[in-house]
Amino acid sequence: MNRPPSITALPPPGEPHDEDPDTLKPSAVDPSASIDPHTGAVIGKKSAAERKFVSRLDAVLLVYTCISQVLKYLDQQNITNAYVSGLKEDLNIQGNQYNYFTTWFNVGYALFLIASPLYLPVRSPLTPLQPSQIIITRVRPSWWLPSLEFCWGCLTIGLSQVTNYKQIYVLRAFVGAFEASAYPGAIMLLMSWYTPREMALRIAMYHSCQSLGLMLSGALQTAIYESLNGHSGVAGWRWMFIVDGIMTVVWSLLGLVFIPDFPTKPNPWAFWLRPHHVEMARERTTRFRRTDNKKFTLKTIVRTLRQPLFYLFVALYPSSVLAQQGYNYFSLFLKALKNPDGTPTWSTAAVNAIPIGGAAIICVTVWVYGFMSDYFQTRWLIVMGQAIFALIPCIIMSIWNVPLGAKYFAYFASYLSVATAPPLFAWLSDCCPHDAEQRAFILGFSIAFYYAVALFLHWVWLTNSGAWSNVLIWPTVEVPHYLHAWQTCIALWVLVIILLCALRYTELKYIR
Repeated sequence: MNRPPSITALPPPGEPHDEDPDTLKPSAVDPSASIDPHTGAVIGKKSAAERKFVSRLDAVLLVYTCISQVLKYLDQQNITNAYVSGLKEDLNIQGNQYNYFTTWFNVGYALFLIASPLYLPVRSPLTPLQPSQIIITRVRPSWWLPSLEFCWGCLTIGLSQVTNYKQIYVLRAFVGAFEASAYPGAIMLLMSWYTPREMALRIAMYHSCQSLGLMLSGALQTAIYESLNGHSGVAGWRWMFIVDGIMTVVWSLLGLVFIPDFPTKPNPWAFWLRPHHVEMARERTTRFRRTDNKKFTLKTIVRTLRQPLFYLFVALYPSSVLAQQGYNYFSLFLKALKNPDGTPTWSTAAVNAIPIGGAAIICVTVWVYGFMSDYFQTRWLIVMGQAIFALIPCIIMSIWNVPLGAKYFAYFASYLSVATAPPLFAWLSDCCPHDAEQRAFILGFSIAFYYAVALFLHWVWLTNSGAWSNVLIWPTVEVPHYLHAWQTCIALWVLVIILLCALRYTELKYIR
């Protein structure tokens, strides 16, 4: 795919200009201007008005999506804190039933994801395969996304009333279904309102809120267990679901006015978004030739499937996510440790609190990686560095017969390599800045493919007594010493390194 002609910034509307914008040189726009390496746009200093506009986006859109992501991850991960805080004993959870809590969540998530429902029209050939997207084509994102958040918040409250593991399976499946559109939906909104020079850091901020959710989950469960356990005859782990759900329901209602929809069709209820803000957003889109979402047709799919970028990215994203799963099992590792006399090494409060330090590491590193990605305008090296470093904790845990301190180090070190998604998504945007449909299709398909792989390998477990992601590689019955998990992560990180090199080669040869 040949690189399009050089793209330049257009002068402000209404101002005369003698030169053809397509031949305008950086010096004609701003003495300090430069050419964007991905879009060809002339990049100069932002005006005071544009800086204020970006600050407004940060204060409303970014803050809203970030807090929604915190609550989403809180509702997604609180099952782990509940498990180590009494749910296991109260409901007599045995064997790999805990793993299936995540399995059923993934079932609902994958079935309602397939492709992000925010950008495909009702006449799309994929419509029959995407239940939630039929509604989003008739309802604005500012209505659809908050509605989903409201529903999964209510279901989270419902988890406080379960009496057996089967009820958890059902509720977790529906929580996953309602959460499916949230992540790709927020990413597409950020891609629509921010420029390539602003995007990676904002996506990193949004992504880091998963860690904030993890931190809050541990901190909240610790506080709730110590203060509300037994209050009104309700166990502490049940209070966790109640508190999480109420926060989610309340915050979802604010999305009706905080979500701006898209620059071409802004939310009329977004009181914070004035007409001149919308005009500026459209001008920024024109400046970088970031096309708006259009009708999604079979031709779009065929065009995308002909690009090597599709296959490389769809393989790269799931591999990087699956490779970094080890840190999720830190709580189970801590809970399984015993003193010489057989008593637990760590109290319930400590098991919930210690992983908070790891979540803090993720928050810091994600922001640092995002800033470096935007500042140096490099994506692949950021991911490559994480992949290479991730081999260290994987090797330590694969050896296993090492001092306990080395195992603690390995778990905490594994938190340093879970920030691959923000630079990858920014890289995807760089690789196809002029084709919003292709960008959206690859993004949605990559996320869906990750969950599809997990579900397929769960099916392998059911039919062949094997297991995956949770059951095959990380079975609860093997805690704390997983027989093949860390070795599998090593293989996946090596695959990530190979795919990164291949995608970089493809970018240089066919895209730029």
